[in-house]
Amino acid sequence: MQKRLVILVLGTIFSFSAAAQSEKVFITNKVSDTYAYVDVMKTYERIAAKGYKSVDLFQKLGDSSFSHFKLEKAAEWYSKLFSLTLDLAPEYYYRYAESLRFICENEKADAILEKLKLAKKKV
Repeated sequence: MQKRLVILVLGTIFSFSAAAQSEKVFITNKVSDTYAYVDVMKTYERIAAKGYKSVDLFQKLGDSSFSHFKLEKAAEWYSKLFSLTLDLAPEYYYRYAESLRFICENEKADAILEKLKLAKKKV
């Protein structure tokens, strides 16, 4: 009876270890020759330069420029975004205002923040 119990316990232990996933870590210093690096933001900029207009496109371009502290470009992209729609999250009003303040267009920045205040009152 003890022999069967020992075999059952050992079998259970080995089955758990066989089912466990083994961790494999691959560290590389270079990108494989079969993969290419694509700069998405440059692609989006080329698309915008061809005349394509989209809220999503201008949001991504503005957010990328803002997060990389290219606030002049961010102001340009947010300006195009706001020309398409005003139904945006509050952070876009804030980012646009901050970008405008960076390029010393304080009056426009104040007007954008006033639009945000009015939008909040309507809700």
